[in-house]
Amino acid sequence: MGRGYRKTPAHFFIFCVQNDMLKVKNLTKIYEGGVLALDNVSFEVPQGEFLAVIGLSGSGKSTLLRCINRLIEPTDGEILWGDTDITKASDDELRTIRRKIGMIFQNFNLVHRSLVLTNVLAGRLGYVNPALSVFNRFPKADIENAFAQLKRVGIANKAYNRADELSGGQQQRVGIARAMMQGPDIILADEPVASLDPVLAHSIMQYLEKINEEEDVTVICSLHFLDLVHRYADRVVALNEGRLMFDGLPKEIDDVKFKEIYGKDAERVG
Repeated sequence: MGRGYRKTPAHFFIFCVQNDMLKVKNLTKIYEGGVLALDNVSFEVPQGEFLAVIGLSGSGKSTLLRCINRLIEPTDGEILWGDTDITKASDDELRTIRRKIGMIFQNFNLVHRSLVLTNVLAGRLGYVNPALSVFNRFPKADIENAFAQLKRVGIANKAYNRADELSGGQQQRVGIARAMMQGPDIILADEPVASLDPVLAHSIMQYLEKINEEEDVTVICSLHFLDLVHRYADRVVALNEGRLMFDGLPKEIDDVKFKEIYGKDAERVG
């Protein structure tokens, strides 16, 4: 159905009933030493939405994304995905949940000495026999899919290069292809363009946008720059010192809201 939440209210109701809504309820994370990273954060994400998460460095963006797939354990609160309570899932249940939640990292998180193809196939590790995966033995269908995902992001010709031979933008495309190998319903993108120049940043965001639109994959993407938020996001949530400061449309971030999110001394550039 694609971006059904943009339809009329009646269509919106049908969409939400037929798809798995992600609900973050009163999410709190306190690190050792009493550092409060998330403070009672609540919001919902309809299936198929492109949600931007914004805020200063240290505002809780990465913690939020990593709590959603429990790479970081929340201190309190709930994360509900359809009928599944992610925060209460057992280890076995969590492995199944994570199959459908792809993760894209700021620093790519590739095995640099391994081939690009091997890095992409790592997205299937949750599906194959662990004994076979140790020897990089994957079904033919997975290998064909890996080449298809590399073709999607324009680097199929790099399949047999080592990952560390690629540029930063190419490595991030490998990260996208790896995430798509999971057949995800959600992609969590943790500042995926922070280390890239503006031209490369837009190319990466365009791949995420295309996946969101064509595959109906929910994208939750933390970003620094408002120009990218305005260009790609359907909706924005903003954090400041772990607290939810804004939840709405990008165009609704006026000067007052901007100062609340980024501080009174911040200058608006995008």
